[in-house]
Amino acid sequence: MMVKADHRHLYVQVIERLKKDIESGVFRENERFPSEYELARSLGVSRATLREALRVLEEEKVIVRKHGVGTFVNSRPLFSSGIEQLSSVSSMIRDAGMEPGTIFMEVSEMVPCDEDIAKFSCNEEDRLVTIKRVRTADHEPVVYCIDHVLAKHLPSGTATLMNESIFDAIEKNGTLRITQAVAHIEPVGYDDEASAILRCGVDVPLLVLLQHHYSEEGEMVLYSKNYFRADKFSFHVVRKRV
Repeated sequence: MMVKADHRHLYVQVIERLKKDIESGVFRENERFPSEYELARSLGVSRATLREALRVLEEEKVIVRKHGVGTFVNSRPLFSSGIEQLSSVSSMIRDAGMEPGTIFMEVSEMVPCDEDIAKFSCNEEDRLVTIKRVRTADHEPVVYCIDHVLAKHLPSGTATLMNESIFDAIEKNGTLRITQAVAHIEPVGYDDEASAILRCGVDVPLLVLLQHHYSEEGEMVLYSKNYFRADKFSFHVVRKRV
């Protein structure tokens, strides 16, 4: 396991070696590393060199260091999506080769408040439907979805929503098509409701994706608040120089 000398900085060689060991399964996801003394000795480097390598690996989210507990290999997200791509949660799960499902659903209907009326450009006679679902990937809960949509945009009956994309349900009648969304991502360390529902403890952070979805005509159709397990999902964006 000892690092061989070459022209690069020693800590860079350590980083490369540890990444290879993680890839090959020498160190597995959520497994604790040996102590700094043991690891430095096995690599044939000083503890100062090892600490610099571990610092970089922690910044890259390859490892996580828990004070008083040890250093662990981070779980790799099962799902990675470009934030510039507008797709449903169901599509993201299917694209990862897994089967989407729903294990919990709560549907409520109410009179829209002044804020809702302004947001959806509706009137007091309309009804706003709130749909809460836990989306699963191969039966494991990964996303807690809270969707708000006007009742007139949904098909009668909500039973189909257990296993159907909200996008598909809204577009089923053929009069609306969601074409764009304005999204905001907020990191959340722990949320009493969402963390409990997604069966993750205080050490598993969440990513909250807030989205305003618009039709081709520019009408605000859907507002969603989705809690993603950060150990299962990662989002990226392609930035171009202008």
